[in-house]
Amino acid sequence: MTEFEKRMAALQAGHLNRRDWHRLALAAAMAPWLGACAQAQAVGSSAEAAQGPRWQADPFSLGVASGQPQPDSVVLWTRLRITEADAAQTGQSIGVVCELFADAALRRPLRQWRVQTDAARAHSVHVIATGLQPGRHYWYRFVCGSATSPVGHTRTSPGVNDAVDRLRIALASCQHFEQGYFVAHREMAQRDLDLVLFVGDYIYESTNPQYMLRKHEGAVPKQLDEYRERHAQYKGDADLRACHAAHAWVMTWDDHEVDNDYANDQDRNYTDPQVFLRRRAAAYQAYFEHMPVRLGPDANNASQMRIHDRMAWGRLADLWTLDCRQYRDHQACPDPMRGGGRVVVGCDALADNSRSMLGAAQEQWFTEGLTRSSKRWKLVAQSTQMSSSGINTPLGRSAFTDGWDGYPQARARLLGSVAQAGLKDVVVLGGDVHMNVAAQLRVQANDEKSPIVASELVTTSITSRGLGEKLLAQIRDSNPDILHARSDERGYTLLEVKPQGISAQFRTTPNPAKADGVLSTQAQFRIQAGVPGVQKA
Repeated sequence: MTEFEKRMAALQAGHLNRRDWHRLALAAAMAPWLGACAQAQAVGSSAEAAQGPRWQADPFSLGVASGQPQPDSVVLWTRLRITEADAAQTGQSIGVVCELFADAALRRPLRQWRVQTDAARAHSVHVIATGLQPGRHYWYRFVCGSATSPVGHTRTSPGVNDAVDRLRIALASCQHFEQGYFVAHREMAQRDLDLVLFVGDYIYESTNPQYMLRKHEGAVPKQLDEYRERHAQYKGDADLRACHAAHAWVMTWDDHEVDNDYANDQDRNYTDPQVFLRRRAAAYQAYFEHMPVRLGPDANNASQMRIHDRMAWGRLADLWTLDCRQYRDHQACPDPMRGGGRVVVGCDALADNSRSMLGAAQEQWFTEGLTRSSKRWKLVAQSTQMSSSGINTPLGRSAFTDGWDGYPQARARLLGSVAQAGLKDVVVLGGDVHMNVAAQLRVQANDEKSPIVASELVTTSITSRGLGEKLLAQIRDSNPDILHARSDERGYTLLEVKPQGISAQFRTTPNPAKADGVLSTQAQFRIQAGVPGVQKA
């Protein structure tokens, strides 16, 4: 009897507790996508592992990746990229062997898995490598017939009750292929990191000829094959592949993985929701096929896919990844001619307490977990800037309706929960806005009478162009909670989390990010344990 069947039997007998319910739901969600992994067979010999096609071109050209580490498991990923030279393999179910090692020299083999993949999943492979030791480093590769993949490095998270001295994270987002080179990933690949935390806009569906350094292949993706090709082009970048091979990744998404400024079932063109949801389903499936994540699209509704999650790093930190796109209410006070975000003044709908950025269910799940967390640090990874960035005008204060300023009551609820629970060590991490931001978070933004309840660090983009300095100066002048904001450079943010505090370095290169670009430290900030708020280092 499988574990899933055992839990179903327990359900029928009425013996399931709340944790069992959660695990059963996850097992059901994983079944249609990871069934091949669940049925993976042990491989008896190297000769058996090498059985399969005789490839004319390297099928592992998209590289390898790992992600979502737990104390006893990690996701290992690859995708067979089948070229014209091997077209006969396209319609075949193909066996792939995943090999796991305890050392970088690959002299200490630990386990092997054989899985089947086919065109229905773009020949992608997701192995849930289980039975691992907490806080350990591992190396892995894939073998398919005559081809062997590059070697990847990954690690498991510490045991949930283990004392941990540090957690090193590279925070990144917004990598428009056309607008620059992925030199930030080149540096990240060479760093001593525990995780890469990517918070959205992994691909861009759009183009802007004005800022083009290199060109997207194909038109704006709307169908599954088109999204697959866009992802494959990004994975073709050597620096991005190197960063995936070097580190375990934890991920969430934003809008450009599907369509700019989409909100739930609505796009900027007010496309019929059923038509748009078919596009969203295609984008979500392609995303899963190219990422080291555990869950794919929902078996009963392909336009839904759970990306929000929570993981622990010993007793040091809880880390949430939130979904700010799939469940949100539509943007307030929309332009009748074009949807999406816009700048508004005097929008009464912003005061509607029922509106949510996360959706009611995710908001409740997150708030309950946050307020009950016993870890030293509560790290909240979400896709955008939470601190206010509106501008004071003669007609009133402006708000950009696609960001948290467009959902101010939802923001106040979350920060109010932090204040009510007396939490001191909440740090919100974001991206999206193409600038480095260090800010204080209050229930009432920019009001000195409202206590600081949390800290915020927002990373600039890997490549995507930022705001002009004139507009950014107005934002800084209108928002004293923002201690630092610069949009003229590209890069990532290096975080070192320790029991006594968090240090952050904004690692950047001038815009645009050139192929030979070199990164330096734009600014440094620190957060002291037990003291909400960001301080200049």
